[in-house]
Amino acid sequence: MKLTTNSQRILHELFMQEYQDNSAYTDEGAFFEKFGAEQVMKVFDLSDEEVESGVLGAGNDGGCDSIYVLLDGVLMTEDIVNDISTSKDATIDFIIIQAKRENSFGEDAIMKWKTTTENLMEIGVDDTEFIGRYNEDLRSAFSLFRNLYVKLLRRTPKLNIRFFYTTFATEVHPNVQSQADELRTKTLELFPSPKTSVSIDFWGADRILSAAQAQPEQKIQISLTEPPINIGNHHDYVTLVNLGKYYRFITDEHGDLRKYIFEANVRDYQGHNAVNQDIQASLEAPTVEDFWWLNNGITILTNEAIPVTTKELILTEPEIVNGLQTSNEIFNYFHSYPNNINLETRNILVRIIVPESEESRDRIILATNNQTNIPRSSLRANDPIHRQIELFFKGRGLYYDRRKNYYKNQGKKSSDIVSVSFLAQCLISLILQKPNYARARPSTVIAQDETYERLFIENQDLDVFYKSAYLGKKVEHCLKKSNEFTQAQKNDILFYVLLCVVAKKLETTNITPKAIKEINLEYLSDEDILDSAIQVFAEYDALGGDGKVAKGPELIDKIMQIASTTERANIPLVGATV
Repeated sequence: MKLTTNSQRILHELFMQEYQDNSAYTDEGAFFEKFGAEQVMKVFDLSDEEVESGVLGAGNDGGCDSIYVLLDGVLMTEDIVNDISTSKDATIDFIIIQAKRENSFGEDAIMKWKTTTENLMEIGVDDTEFIGRYNEDLRSAFSLFRNLYVKLLRRTPKLNIRFFYTTFATEVHPNVQSQADELRTKTLELFPSPKTSVSIDFWGADRILSAAQAQPEQKIQISLTEPPINIGNHHDYVTLVNLGKYYRFITDEHGDLRKYIFEANVRDYQGHNAVNQDIQASLEAPTVEDFWWLNNGITILTNEAIPVTTKELILTEPEIVNGLQTSNEIFNYFHSYPNNINLETRNILVRIIVPESEESRDRIILATNNQTNIPRSSLRANDPIHRQIELFFKGRGLYYDRRKNYYKNQGKKSSDIVSVSFLAQCLISLILQKPNYARARPSTVIAQDETYERLFIENQDLDVFYKSAYLGKKVEHCLKKSNEFTQAQKNDILFYVLLCVVAKKLETTNITPKAIKEINLEYLSDEDILDSAIQVFAEYDALGGDGKVAKGPELIDKIMQIASTTERANIPLVGATV
């Protein structure tokens, strides 16, 4: 690939550095698919785990290297869609990405998109007739989109269908642009609604480089209506902020919502219709009352609040922990009426708090959100046990991401970051022996009280959590490096392989927390994992080798038979230093 511009050369160097830091990837083209998707999806503040979940990574992808379905900015999975509840003015984003490590945009990619869209995007299509033509992950992604759209149809959602073509190119040939225009027209014909928008974005070297070098702002300035009230001897403030100025605070230079400043567990909650509609109504139909008279306001936690002038503060790593729905409606209002930003005279009440400790931070989040309708399960990452897990992991080279993307934004490697849901999936697979449940419900595994209480037991030995996560990440890393399986197959068998290899090492299918604690991590090799993976895959393939098998109960029995009958070496379990 010939690189002729400085942007191309810099992007190439940056990409190669990222590639060399990700040892799980052995193919530059495959890593560029993940790299390209990561840049495009930055605006949605997805975790590395979420980005990788959308990368198809197999042949027969219809020109779609990555696909993401989002509802109001929240990544959708099958288990979430089944229980979805949203407001009337919901927004669906259906994002399709093609990432090629080439220095030009080609017509072929657009032509593939036209065919794939025609075959799979139409509501009511029977995609079983395309089993031989398109891979399972692609068909599942389009099915997820269709199911979500149909489920929300009576609520007339806004639909954004967005195609992104990412390469090292510097320009778009007119013929390619013509193909893109045809794709847009054909896609709009499938969803002929004034609330549907279709775009085809060409991301060349300049645009990718700009996204790759962009980092979340650590310090953000907020302008106040009047000098704030300072509470006690602390740098905590109560103040009024003009609605237009607040909009500036929660958006970046491109006018996009700074999702990373919203506390992750709160922001993913889908609010009730009436609440959002009331806020929207008060914004669009001003009354004699100021806005802050009619609204509970916003709570912001920050590491530091420094006065710049009497009416300006600089907040370090601000985090909005209460007032999500209000903030979103303010964003939607000014996004729809940008001319009103500088004309706005109304205000919102803002509380700015500098917590003295992590414990204080968590108590504030729980207290402020207990006064709303947010389910307790949405705030579980703030329970003391998760704070203990985070501290324990950090001293052993793993980073527990109970504050979504906190460690990613600090530059930690994705291979060392463990999400709350991933740890829960590992525990469910090992302690409950339900890898099918872990595979089928990746986003809601700890939503049920009974399941949560069995996994995250108070005063549980923290080694149990650490070793479960360590083993899960090791299996994940080993499968990523393997060329034996497709990406869809790796996703399907991951937690079965984890269960199998641990049961074989422990020489028992009765895996208890105590047994996990005693596992000697030094004696688990890549060869052990690959051996179990091959055995698991053989059974998985014999049963049909698809997502339905991975999410069903039959494969578990097969894995337990392997674990209980395979001859094992007599390897010590205890005594090694972790």
